[in-house]
Amino acid sequence: MSGALSHLRVIDLSRILAGPWAAQTLADLGAEVIKVERPQHGDDTRGWGPPFLKDDNGHDTSETAYFLCANRGKRSVTIDIATPDGQELVRRLVATADVVIENFKVGDLTRYGLDYASLCAIKPDLVYCSITGFGQTGAMRGHAGYDFMIQGMGGLMSLTGEADNVPGGGPKKVGVPVADLMTGMYACVAILASLARRDRHGVGEHIDMALLDCQVAMLSNQAQNYLISGAIPKRYGNAHPNVVPYQSFPTEDGHVILAIGNDGQFQRFCRLAGLDHLSTDARFRTNADRVTHRDELAPLIAAAMQTRTTASWCEELGRNAVPCGPINRLDQTFEDEQVLHRGMRMDLRHPVGATVPLVANPIRFTTHPIEYGDPPPLLGQHTDLVLSDVLGMSNAEIDQLRTQGVL
Repeated sequence: MSGALSHLRVIDLSRILAGPWAAQTLADLGAEVIKVERPQHGDDTRGWGPPFLKDDNGHDTSETAYFLCANRGKRSVTIDIATPDGQELVRRLVATADVVIENFKVGDLTRYGLDYASLCAIKPDLVYCSITGFGQTGAMRGHAGYDFMIQGMGGLMSLTGEADNVPGGGPKKVGVPVADLMTGMYACVAILASLARRDRHGVGEHIDMALLDCQVAMLSNQAQNYLISGAIPKRYGNAHPNVVPYQSFPTEDGHVILAIGNDGQFQRFCRLAGLDHLSTDARFRTNADRVTHRDELAPLIAAAMQTRTTASWCEELGRNAVPCGPINRLDQTFEDEQVLHRGMRMDLRHPVGATVPLVANPIRFTTHPIEYGDPPPLLGQHTDLVLSDVLGMSNAEIDQLRTQGVL
């Protein structure tokens, strides 16, 4: 059976990560995604290597890991939108589509006649999603925004890392570009909501997504802590501001994360760790008590945790419903029995003569599982096919545009 969004066509004018991530999610769900890229250059991330995908003979190809992570299931078309003929091609493609995703600077596409107002005149029910660093309005609307700086401006880095008085302390960015990724996911939700409204009322939408907005929104409980209390949150490293013990502890051979979320779990942990006396100590009976006395409790737990191996703790605590887990390297993550069982690594055959390993979409449909289509495309791989099939252009017309440098 075809994917849930197989009736939709998406024109992806975006590059790097937030926009492509949203478009890839729609492609995973069955949408036809046509990625429009610059001739000769393509998406910026096509040059963000190494590492590069290796072919069957172990040699590097031109395909970067970064590009591969966010562009499966798409068809790549090269069009120079700086030319009048290229602009007209994009307008013709949009006339056949349901969604446009773009992440140009505010106003950039207006000069090409590819902004929302221009395309809405062609297709009034178009869902058009603009992704920028700071949004379409406000004093910073024209500024470029990248994930790292957004993590800093949006408050996340002030919460991430050890306290300043701890060796190696200070604000830290998250190890993956979460502002980009969350903006891509919020964009995907907004697109689907707009399509639902379109299907009911026949109207289009211009979605204004900003990395900064999404970063602030995802501060979640930490933001609410501040808004309710007025106290600026501290950095707790691997500990939790509201739940104790909820942090990592050294073991005999590594580390284990305790994620104890209620008093019953704490009592079970104390029994299994030989620390029964702590569960009845007035300082530690409830979570509120433990948060107040975290500096007294943590060293007592730490001493006990160092007496056994990580595997031993995880086996016994897990078997007794005490939430815990190791801190895995990525090789250990992708070798983990549960990760393997859930199929979170997948492989697709790539036209460069290689099998490309990819991280699967985490959505699990019970009756209609996701069926993955094409691997991330080569630059311009589908130009002729799309222009002939979607726009009905002849080979001679396509060759003429290529000669003129439009494709």
